[in-house]
Amino acid sequence: MNDGLTDQEVVDVFVNTRLEGDYNFLTDDLVKLANAFVKAAEERIRLNERTHCVDIAKSLNRLVGEKIEELRK
Repeated sequence: MNDGLTDQEVVDVFVNTRLEGDYNFLTDDLVKLANAFVKAAEERIRLNERTHCVDIAKSLNRLVGEKIEELRK
């Protein structure tokens, strides 16, 4: 199951990405690869987004931002 990009969007990204060699993957394999990359990056993306949100909260109200940061750890 692909929760983000459609199968066609995955294929389009693959076709439009400059790779060193010529590769011919089945659509199902491309979708599996795309999902695997997303899963591998998911935690880092989530943590970066959380940090960014805390930074915004701190810029508006330092005490509230620090409390959110404390609760999120």
